[in-house]
Parts: sequence; structure tokens; C-alpha cells
Amino acid sequence: MALLQFIPSPSSLTHQPSINPNADNTSLLNPNSNPFCKPYSFPQSRRLQRLSSLRCSASSFPEKHLADPAKSDDVVELPLFPLPLVLFPGSVLPLQIFEFRYRIMMHTLLHTDLRFGVIYSDHESGTASVGCVGEIIKHERLVDDRFFLICKGQERFRVTSMVRTKPYLVAEVNWLEDRPSGDEDLDGLANEVESCMKDVIRLSNRLNEKSEKEAHDLRRNLFPTPFSFFVGSTFEGAPREQQALLELEETAARLKREKETLRNTLNYLSAASAVKDVFPSA
Repeated sequence: MALLQFIPSPSSLTHQPSINPNADNTSLLNPNSNPFCKPYSFPQSRRLQRLSSLRCSASSFPEKHLADPAKSDDVVELPLFPLPLVLFPGSVLPLQIFEFRYRIMMHTLLHTDLRFGVIYSDHESGTASVGCVGEIIKHERLVDDRFFLICKGQERFRVTSMVRTKPYLVAEVNWLEDRPSGDEDLDGLANEVESCMKDVIRLSNRLNEKSEKEAHDLRRNLFPTPFSFFVGSTFEGAPREQQALLELEETAARLKREKETLRNTLNYLSAASAVKDVFPSA
């Protein structure tokens, strides 16, 4: 299956994001979906759209995080779940927990505050230092002690040091919040990003010979910061680009980067559409 490549901004040339032009357009903009999922049905006909079945290695965490800097008042301990995907604040993440150490973690969480850190990890770049808290909003424990969870992204965090690595990762973290963006017109930037998203959907539909229905109200009355997280969550198949967006600490910078990525993608789609018009059978 051919992949349509996102054209990243110059500041992200080390990333190789891509999206699937053959996928349903709703999945392109669906913060609840990810490429590591399979369907599962809860009782009473409640359906989990997708479930992640993932094994993670605690040893993949960089040794540089094993330092023990002086603690500050805003440092807290948080259990970590490294995954090859990025969770954004406000997004929903279905998970299937089957590995023993993470079942231990779930037993602990279900008797405490239901929160753990989701942090991006892959074989090439290792484990990131910035992640997002996932709060368990629904769960089911099966007879074989596996768990099916639905988690919602909450605040972001940065790992400052590791507390332990067994039976699962626990780290000291600081909370991250976006800095003020000065005189930037955040609403204007958000509207420009929304417009670019609509154009990408329209051209993607055209290339895939689908109805060119206009996407309405992608912002859904979201303020600029949560909207910027929503936009980042739609860049499926581009976890490194998503991680770069998650780590940015200014809403304006995040929206500008997303706008540039969407515009580059739009240019690619426009060229592909022109080629298709000239060579319909291509």
C-alpha cells in the first residue's frame, strides 16, 4: 500500500512522517486511533474502536535519565509506559495490557489514582524525555488477568530522573505547560491551521475518488492550545513529528509548525492531483 508522505518543516528534517491516503479521512483526523490497534467489544455492546497490544522494554530508557538531581516542589513520581506512539492531552488511547510487569502496574493504579505516563519509545531514537499522562477512564479485567483500558491524555511531563526500572519504570517528572506566546494571534493561527486541514481532506478525498464533502468545524470550539494538541494527534503514522510537536512549549510555535507541515502536504497533494488529471489511469 502506497503511503502519502507528510512534508515536514525544515526544523524537522530528521523526522519521516507519513499518512495513508487510502485510509478513511475521518481516521486522518481521529485522535482516538493509532496504527497498533485491533477491535475488541466490551459487554453491553460497548465497542472499543481499537486496542494496542504492545511489548515494551524498560532497558531502552536512556542512561542519561538515571541521574538523581536535587528534587524540587513540583517533582512527582510517575509510573511510565513506553510505547511506539504519542499521546496528546485530550486524546483517547485504547490499550490492551498483557505483559506481566504492566499487569502489576495496572493492579497498583486501579487502587490509587489511575494515572500513568505514556512516553514515546522506538528502537532508533530510544525513549523520549517528554510524555503525556494517561488517565484510565474505563477498564475491564479478564479472567486471564489481562486488562482492556481506555485512557485519556492529561497534562504533559518531562522526566528528570529515574526512580527504578523494575518491575516497571518509575520516574520523577516535572509538569510542562505552554509559555505565553506574547503578541501572537493564536486564534488567527488556529483558524489558518483548520483551513489547511480542510484543504488536505478535500484533496485527499479527490485523489481517492471519494465525495469531496467539506469538513466543518474541525476546531469544535477548542481554544488554540487544545486545538494544537488535537491537530498533532491527527498526524497518524508520524510519531517522531508528533513527539516534536508534543515537546514544544509554545502554542504559537506548535501551530506554525503544524501549518507548515499541512501546507507542504497540501502542495504534494496538489501536484499528485494535477498528475492524475493529466494521466487518469496512472
